[in-house]
Amino acid sequence: MSTEPALMSLTAVAKAIAGKTVSSREVTQSCLERIAQWQPSLNAFMSIEADRALAAADAADAARAKGKVSGALHGVPLAHKDMYYDAGHVVTCGSRIRRDFVATTTSTALQRLKDAGTVRLGSLQMVEFAYGPTGHNPHYGPVHNPWNIDHITGGSSSGSGSAVAARLTFAALGSDTGGSIRLPAHFCGVTGLKTTVGRVSRAGAMPLSQSLDTVGPLAQSAEDCALLLGLMAGADPADPTAIAGPLPDYMGATREPIKGLTIGVPTAFYVDDLDPEVARIFEEALAVLKREGANIVQVELPEQRQLTAACQFVLATEAAAFHKRWMIERPGDYGAQVLMRLQNGLAVSGVSYLEAMRWRGPALAAHNAAVAGVDAMIMPVSPVAAPTIAESDVGNSPDAEAMIQRLTRFTRPINYLGLPSLSIPTGFTKDGLPVGMQLVGRSFDEAMILRIGAAFQRATDFHGRVPKKR
Repeated sequence: MSTEPALMSLTAVAKAIAGKTVSSREVTQSCLERIAQWQPSLNAFMSIEADRALAAADAADAARAKGKVSGALHGVPLAHKDMYYDAGHVVTCGSRIRRDFVATTTSTALQRLKDAGTVRLGSLQMVEFAYGPTGHNPHYGPVHNPWNIDHITGGSSSGSGSAVAARLTFAALGSDTGGSIRLPAHFCGVTGLKTTVGRVSRAGAMPLSQSLDTVGPLAQSAEDCALLLGLMAGADPADPTAIAGPLPDYMGATREPIKGLTIGVPTAFYVDDLDPEVARIFEEALAVLKREGANIVQVELPEQRQLTAACQFVLATEAAAFHKRWMIERPGDYGAQVLMRLQNGLAVSGVSYLEAMRWRGPALAAHNAAVAGVDAMIMPVSPVAAPTIAESDVGNSPDAEAMIQRLTRFTRPINYLGLPSLSIPTGFTKDGLPVGMQLVGRSFDEAMILRIGAAFQRATDFHGRVPKKR
């Protein structure tokens, strides 16, 4: 175990605080010291609340001394994507429009983590209104990748990916509508869980696309994500789409072996036109799973390009509908790329949108039939490792849509189908950039992909590697 508390995993630090081998104040101070060291080069935080965090940590320690423990994360400091409403705090959503917006309510997911005893470190940077896959932000500047600050973090949960990778926070909430948890996890070398639509309440989280948005964590490990999911998941009166019913034992699932499980590999699309290093790392990841006892089989999936196109119709239309009033009243307060994409959404016909929505059920049924013989699928998150900030800074140029489509083409079909997906670090390029793979499960079977991810992480150390300050 590292002597620097901030380098511990979420699960480990929660146990250490509970066992009184380290105090909440010591842990919080350790995180704040790393934030002070890394923030100038990463730009991962939107706000840093050092004094308030230390006061909350002291209060958590005092409560524990009196035998009063809030929950499983009592005294653990965390920071989250700046789109989760937190009553009394400014929540910018990465935008100029909401630069001074003070929330009057707290999002359900965030409140459940607060009820578990967490301490707020501040808020994390993000792409403007969560609408972009790179991590650029014209209002607050790009977030930088701690493995190489010249490279992108991925978006839109850019600050979450960067901060978790640099060990500035033990975990962070992100959101995934078209890949916005999995892409930062892949590019930054952390673990990111896109949940099934309906698994975690979206109440109090800034909406982008009402039928695609999902809430989920980024953390060091699958075990950490399992802990967080168990605390957040479940029904919520404030969100009628949140599913009721008993929850699986997510933490228990991460301790189960994978010997005898069958994992599918797509025969096409997800394995086409990969960067050679991504292809190499994919094959090496499959070899690890085989050594752990999993059966790897080829699976022919339905045409995925149609799913990508349908996802884009749905996302663009729903995002434009949400932003229509601001686009009319405050177009100059948007960044050029986000405004262009929102305006494109206005051009999608009602017929096209309804056809895309109507096709989701049959598309999911076809997918389920194709994967009936496997426990989960594995595939790359993106065909490339992180591009540089300079080469991906395309604004609203004619190259913008091509860049966006290239980065997100392996993530959007999963959003359209509403399925859970876990991005896990699986290796590094020769230039030292992390690469992740995504495990895709059946609806509401997060337990299976967490089980497989945890087994992979017991056999490898990619998730435990920490970037060095340069």
